[in-house]
Parts: sequence; structure tokens; C-alpha cells
Amino acid sequence: MRDLRGDQLPAWMERVLADDLPALHSLVNGLSRDIDAVMAGLSTPWSSGQVEGQVTRTKLLKRQGYGRANLDFLRKRVLLTP
Repeated sequence: MRDLRGDQLPAWMERVLADDLPALHSLVNGLSRDIDAVMAGLSTPWSSGQVEGQVTRTKLLKRQGYGRANLDFLRKRVLLTP
């Protein structure tokens, strides 16, 4: 995965389905539902890590204020918390 070799994914999936590994069969079935996106994720150098980190931080701040704060307070907290 670190070498960006998404083109090798279909061959790997075929090898997994040929083996007797039911847990990995479930994984391969899930991957095959959106194979184009999975191959793109394994082939391109782009990452959504920074965005996902901001989403996680915002969700944490929201959970911390649950039941005590309104949207205005949450907005201030998201904008002012480093």
C-alpha cells in the first residue's frame, strides 16, 4: 500500500478468494463494491488525512459540549481551539 500499487489489487483479490479464508472473503466482497475508489486510493499520492483529522477534532468538541451548549458556543469553540 505504501508503494502505490493499486494495479495489483485485482490479482490479490483473486488469490484471496481462491484461499479458504472466510474473514478475508468478506473484506474482498466489501472492496469489490467500490473497486474504482479503492484502486484510486491505493494508486494516487493524495490523502484526506488532514481533513479527517479536522472532522475528528470537531466531533470531539461537539461531544464535550453535548447537552450544555448551543450552536453559537460550538462555533466559537471550533474556531478558537487549536
